[in-house]
Amino acid sequence: MAERKPRPRRSFIFTPGLRPDMYPKALASGADIVCVELEDGIAPKDKIEARRRALALFLHPQADDGVERIVRINSMRERFGIEDVQAILTSETPPPALMMPKVRTPDEVVQLDGLLTEAGHSTSLHVIIETNEGLESAYDIAHCSERIEAMFFGGVDMAAELRCKNAWEPLLYARSRVVHAAASAGLDVIDVPYLDLDDPEGMRVEAEQARDLGFAGKGSIHPRQIAALNEVFTPTEDQIARARRIIAEFEAADTGLVVIDGKLIEKPVLREMYRIVSIVNRMEGEWRSVAPCGCVSWRSLRISFSLGWIALSAPAKQTDWGLMHGWSVHG
Repeated sequence: MAERKPRPRRSFIFTPGLRPDMYPKALASGADIVCVELEDGIAPKDKIEARRRALALFLHPQADDGVERIVRINSMRERFGIEDVQAILTSETPPPALMMPKVRTPDEVVQLDGLLTEAGHSTSLHVIIETNEGLESAYDIAHCSERIEAMFFGGVDMAAELRCKNAWEPLLYARSRVVHAAASAGLDVIDVPYLDLDDPEGMRVEAEQARDLGFAGKGSIHPRQIAALNEVFTPTEDQIARARRIIAEFEAADTGLVVIDGKLIEKPVLREMYRIVSIVNRMEGEWRSVAPCGCVSWRSLRISFSLGWIALSAPAKQTDWGLMHGWSVHG
């Protein structure tokens, strides 16, 4: 499997495909990831127009600003999803990344991978695990395609399927399964948004719990959540200093292994060090990539931050959608 470049995926926000005027505001929100929505947040009667407007956003080159652009398509098991894919396959300027919702089995991802390859598109994939069937297949899904950049935990739909409360403890097992699957394939994993906008402390606590469990970031439903999420998932000064030291010694050693303070540093640790440095680069506005882990020498390449997803995974009510996107309309 090809090595993936570590990169920051601390926060993410949606912007509706129907409202291209809101796209620039989402990009300026401070989120590492911006996802243009075509799925649950778009009514069936608006799907065609939302698709047209969303794909039109990518007709021109995107700014080199470190924000990953993703389009969340509809499920490959539904007509709207098939139509989304058909439109993307015929586009000469496809989105750089697609988010696949409600993935249940690896064959969905493999099929889309093959179609994108046939079309000559380099589009990456981001997979949401939000069903019980998808949870059972999460390990196989994580390993089924080299196009996959990250996995996302969709807690709202998962709680509904499991008939459990949408809270941390009842969903801990499901979250852990997704973290395990993603880590086994060297993928980042992103947690579901915290839905209570009036409980910032609760959001911070859940974000810290997600970070400690192995998540690289967490979704937001409003821009005012983004700063706190970025803070929680940003490494400390000591972690940054340690990461830079390990990377420097690894480069100087020009081998596949280094020993620092009596400890052997191998791929899993090194990859995390590169991810930490990528977050620092993002914060400093230095749009340069870090080497994929496993490289013997670290080359400076121009960055294209492919940042990951986070999705509000239940069919969105009008009030929910207004909560997620009214900020752009009013300010």
